Order: sequence, then C-alpha cells, then structure tokens
Amino acid sequence: MKKLIILLSLLSVSCNNDDNNINNCNFLFDAGVNLEVNTNFPLYSQLQFPGNGVYVPNQGNNGVWLWRLNSSTLYAWDAADPSHVPSACSTLVESGTGDIVVCGCEDANQYSLATGLGLDGNTEPCTLVPYRVDDLGNGQYLVSN
Repeated sequence: MKKLIILLSLLSVSCNNDDNNINNCNFLFDAGVNLEVNTNFPLYSQLQFPGNGVYVPNQGNNGVWLWRLNSSTLYAWDAADPSHVPSACSTLVESGTGDIVVCGCEDANQYSLATGLGLDGNTEPCTLVPYRVDDLGNGQYLVSN
C-alpha cells in the first residue's frame, strides 16, 4: 500500500510540473485582430513574394507578423514572444536570417515564421500565436481571430 501511495505522489508531482510548463505559454491576451491587407499597396508589397515578412504594429499583443510561405499561403502570427508577459523586450523582431524572429529579452527566444515553432535555445515549449488569414482575392487578405 505504501508503494502505491508513493507512486501516486510521484505521478502527481510530475503532472503538476507539466501543467506549470503549459501555463507558462499563457502569457498573451486574446487580443482582437481585424486587419485588412492589400499586397498591391507599398506597405505590404513584399508579401507578393515567398520568403518575405512584414511587421504590422498596433494589432494583437505586440503587433502582427505576416509571412508569405509560398504563392498560396500567407501566415499571420502575434508578434509577442509567447514565453513572456507582453513588454517592450518581448516584441519579436527580424533576426536578419530569413524567416527567424527573435525577442529582445535576455533569453533571446527565436521562432520560425514559416512554422511558428520555437528554435534552439528556447526554454519553453511555446509556439507563436496564429491568426486566421482569409484570401479575399486580388491580393487582399483579412487577418482576424
């Protein structure tokens, strides 16, 4: 009986640790996003070409990153590092290496705009927060949640 109690206690502790890690990914608010994007306008014209991204401030938690994966796929991600409470340092900025963005906080977490996944060095299992992208035709998109 003692062995069963010890085993259940150990399982309870390990479950609690996993729950804490998952909760660390819940720093971001469910911020409303309703953004119309027209890739024919100069501000978004880079999105006509695969492998390009555009940062849009004043949307979501710390802005929104738009990323053109290929000719038919446009992604939209919240520009706040999901491993941090939103702050000035948690805004994701270009790293200078393709689709990778990095936060300005001490841990310098990196994420891929092509997948939304964290890259080497991230201590949390968090992924970028995606937004819905609807193709309205003629180079126009609606980004929302």
